[in-house]
Amino acid sequence: MNSKTLGIVLLVIGITMLAYTGFNYVTTEKVVDLGPIQINKEKNHFVQWSPLVGVLLIVGGAVAFLGNKSRS
Repeated sequence: MNSKTLGIVLLVIGITMLAYTGFNYVTTEKVVDLGPIQINKEKNHFVQWSPLVGVLLIVGGAVAFLGNKSRS
């Protein structure tokens, strides 16, 4: 993969990470299991990252993309 393609990919990922600072997923765990009677509990888990990570990816993508132009 050349540096221009890598720069574009990093820019897209960085912009996406700035727009969405996290995501949520749900897991189900069994609380009670008495033969045919089952009680389940759904737990929400939120995964969050700092917007600084998105900014660093954007800067890295810009450096990779623009650094390719100076070498050509």
